[in-house]
Amino acid sequence: MSRQRQDQLLSVLRRQDSWATAASLADRLGVTPRSIRSYVAALNARVDGGEVVESGPAGYRAGAHAAEASRTPDAHGTPRARLHTLIRTLVDETDGIDVYDAALEMHVSETTLENDLVRVRALLDDSRVALERERDRVRLRGDEQSLRRLLSRLAQDEMDAGPLRADALQRALAPETVPAGEVAPFKAALVRELGELGYYVNELAISDVLLHITIAAERVAVGRALEAGARIPDDAMAAVSTVIARLTRSHFGVVLGQGDSDHLANLVLTRVVTPGETRRETAPHPSDPDVERAVRAEVEQAARDYQVDLVDDAFIVRLSLHVQNLLRRSEEHAWTRNPLTQSLKSSYPMIFDVAVSIASGLHDRLGVPLQEDEIAYIAMHVGGRLERSRAADAILTATIVCPGYRELQELLHASVDRSLGSLIEVVRVDTSVDPDWSAIDTDLVLSTIPAGRSDERIVSITPFLAGADIERVQQAAARIRRSRRLQRLRAELARYFSAGAFLVPVPDEGEEQIIRRLGGLLVATGLIGEDYVENTIARERMSSTAFTDALAVPHAMQMTAQRTAIAIGIADGSVAWGSGRVQVVALAAFSESDRDAFQTVFEQLVEVFSERESVQRIVRRSGDFDAFLDELVAVIDG
Repeated sequence: MSRQRQDQLLSVLRRQDSWATAASLADRLGVTPRSIRSYVAALNARVDGGEVVESGPAGYRAGAHAAEASRTPDAHGTPRARLHTLIRTLVDETDGIDVYDAALEMHVSETTLENDLVRVRALLDDSRVALERERDRVRLRGDEQSLRRLLSRLAQDEMDAGPLRADALQRALAPETVPAGEVAPFKAALVRELGELGYYVNELAISDVLLHITIAAERVAVGRALEAGARIPDDAMAAVSTVIARLTRSHFGVVLGQGDSDHLANLVLTRVVTPGETRRETAPHPSDPDVERAVRAEVEQAARDYQVDLVDDAFIVRLSLHVQNLLRRSEEHAWTRNPLTQSLKSSYPMIFDVAVSIASGLHDRLGVPLQEDEIAYIAMHVGGRLERSRAADAILTATIVCPGYRELQELLHASVDRSLGSLIEVVRVDTSVDPDWSAIDTDLVLSTIPAGRSDERIVSITPFLAGADIERVQQAAARIRRSRRLQRLRAELARYFSAGAFLVPVPDEGEEQIIRRLGGLLVATGLIGEDYVENTIARERMSSTAFTDALAVPHAMQMTAQRTAIAIGIADGSVAWGSGRVQVVALAAFSESDRDAFQTVFEQLVEVFSERESVQRIVRRSGDFDAFLDELVAVIDG
């Protein structure tokens, strides 16, 4: 039985709050429902007396001991655990290890250890560390920074893109010098002091730097310090270096040399912090004019292609500093993980695609690497820039109906602005005791008197706005915004789907072949050419378009279709896509004249397929195109 499959099942259950059937979980993992039941039994056996996975009439969900089970290693040792132990031993033993002695110590056969060494070689392919062997003795060869980077990869593997945890650190590094209880206080002190120096701290990236600091402390404690390089005087570097050295000494009891403190300070300055307004002019690495020109060109291009408001000088400077730091990290093959990558893709696919477009252009201009986690950080910059204009578009108009004293009306108006100003804009106050309800054309009506009619726009409130009133208004506003989004989606879907571009079942033959198969349906109609299919494959290679656990939306970044159209493929169960599996593939071909449709269809289609119950309903009942469209519209209508 595959422990990896068990871990995947547990991960799926922990990410969702609702119950899931064995059939839906089987589709997600590409196995049978019977296998799911076996995995559940194995997971529950990991914790004595604890329920890891709850079972019920509605299926399965994560139990109270799910988190504990995800951290509990197999009593007999997993292949990953053996691999990590082997690498840690090789890093620590500069003279290498004897293969037979190591097999004896790890309680495995010599054949098993030889297979593990093959996996070690595979892990070293993209590193500057080599595995050397002379008869029965093997050793690692590489400089100190490369060996530390290898240890970092082990810990990142244990953390699975999550935050730095003491238990994961223990399994990956087996630290002796760094007390587990000191990691959190060290981080808090570092964030506080960096703030006092005038920096904004990226909490999402700080786990990586904490990991490197922990590794540095461990290595320095056993006499493996970095040599000091040719140091260029830099006030910012010196200040951060001093802080790190002092905190490492006070929290971990380790005295860092100049080489280590400077190296760690550089990591902080290129990965974790952004200069605040007071430091912008004296930033350690001010914006490079060439980088800024390239960023501006790609931002302007993305703004034209996607019809979004991106061009802003302050935004371009911030993004340029980020790209500049990214280039510095790429020189050392030191990538920064982003624990929000998948949620950004599934929740904001349009923003993520804008980031992919910008990253692709910067790759061509500057050689910026197309790492998915790094693209996610660019997406966060893009999302931050778009948030203000998006918030303005989302504001609904409202009329307050409030007969009575003027003072009471003014007080209510002020209370609504203060509590709900980010959601609604009051454009009218009606003081009549018998208003003409049909003449009120705002999105919402907030009334202190009975309306005498049924209208979803009308929300009853008290003259003195209470917490319950605020909740009712928020719920009504959310209903109206969702209803409008889904109405637009329904109209768009009727235009873009067709029976001639519908495939059931889609074969499980890999992303590129599925793209060619679905793309061929659109090529046959004359809506796209073969070049669009090739561009879609090129886009897929940059970053997986599996925006939810159920749906992939492959598409090209160039909007060259004759008109916007979507080819649908539904799997018999699920098909492999990227690092996971999906049940539905929607190949989208967009035209230049339908730019607005890109956001409407793209984001809201992903929204519909983010709901597991909706996905199962659509997939199970979509034997043909008419049934698919009927079920999709039914789900949209709620």
